[in-house]
Amino acid sequence: MLKLVANSDIELDNAVRTFVSKVGKESNLTLVDNELTYKDFLSNKMLIVHSIRQGIPYYLYELIKEKTPFKQEDWADFLGVSERTLVRNKAKVDYVFESIPSEKILELAEVTSLGRDVFDSEKQFYLWLNTPNFALGNLVPFELLKDSYGKEMVMNELHKIDYGIFI
Repeated sequence: MLKLVANSDIELDNAVRTFVSKVGKESNLTLVDNELTYKDFLSNKMLIVHSIRQGIPYYLYELIKEKTPFKQEDWADFLGVSERTLVRNKAKVDYVFESIPSEKILELAEVTSLGRDVFDSEKQFYLWLNTPNFALGNLVPFELLKDSYGKEMVMNELHKIDYGIFI
C-alpha cells in the first residue's frame, strides 16, 4: 500500500509539473522550480490563480480526485454538474474544466491536503468532515465545502486543530 501511495504521489507531482509548465508558457510566467510538487503548487496562490484561468485538465482532476476522500457523486455535487456529465467529460479528448469548476477542484484539493496533514489518516479526516462541529455552529464541515466561504471556515478550523486550538 505504501508503495502504491508513493507512486501516485510521484504521478501527481509529474502531472502538476507538466500542467504548470503549460500554464507558465501561456501566461508568460517565469517558473524557476523544476522540482515543483503538488504541495508546493497548492501553496503558490499566484500560480493557482493562473491555473484556474487556464482551466484544470481532466487528467489532473482525476489524479487530484484520487487524493481526496470524496466520491464521484460528491464531486458532481461540488462542481454543480451531474455524474453523467463528469463521465461524458472524461470521454472527451483533452477536456479542460472552465474556471469556476477549476477553482472548486483546487479548493477541495487544498482542504484535502491540509486535512491529511492535520489528521493521522484519511479515515479520521473523513470522519471529522462528516461530524457536526461545535466551532462551526454544529454544522457538518463536509456541507460547508459546497461554497468558498464555507471552505474558508473549514480551512480555518483545520488550522486551529493543527495548532492545538479546539474551540
